[in-house]
Amino acid sequence: MNEHSDEEINFEPEDEMGDIGAAQAKVKKLRDELKETKEKRDEYLDGWQRCKADSINARKEATERHDRAHGRGKETVIEDIIPVLDSFDMAAGGEAWLAVDENWRNGIEFIRNQLLDVLSRHGIERFAKVGEQFDHQLHEAVQEVDDMPGESGEIVRVLRFGYKTGDRVIRPAQVIVKK
Repeated sequence: MNEHSDEEINFEPEDEMGDIGAAQAKVKKLRDELKETKEKRDEYLDGWQRCKADSINARKEATERHDRAHGRGKETVIEDIIPVLDSFDMAAGGEAWLAVDENWRNGIEFIRNQLLDVLSRHGIERFAKVGEQFDHQLHEAVQEVDDMPGESGEIVRVLRFGYKTGDRVIRPAQVIVKK
């Protein structure tokens, strides 16, 4: 008989089977145990790989949730700061601003510029300038006028600055446009 054969073995008492028969029975038993062990190993390996993949996915999802929450928190703070900057701009645009002591005015403008610098460092850009072409994706036209200098479709006055981060507009600028 071939020792690697999968033939059925007659399990007779060892003394009647002889040494070869006993060895063949042990080999078959070891092969069966090896096969069973490989099946268990594969089952455990599959479970471990699924668990590892679940862990990696959970970590990615947690990171994404954190990043989204951080982004929302950052935008909320920025949306709260923008009206403060609007107040600075309104105060500086009024006639009473010129009557204020020049040193005090310079100090207030320095504070406003610090706020703008903080926004800039965080990727927030302030936009809208007199002379720019009106862009409906960036600007909100509050009024169109004929009696001001400039070309058609050009911004002739900025009422409220706009703010954006990358390509996303946080708040459009309010402007007056030449007809």
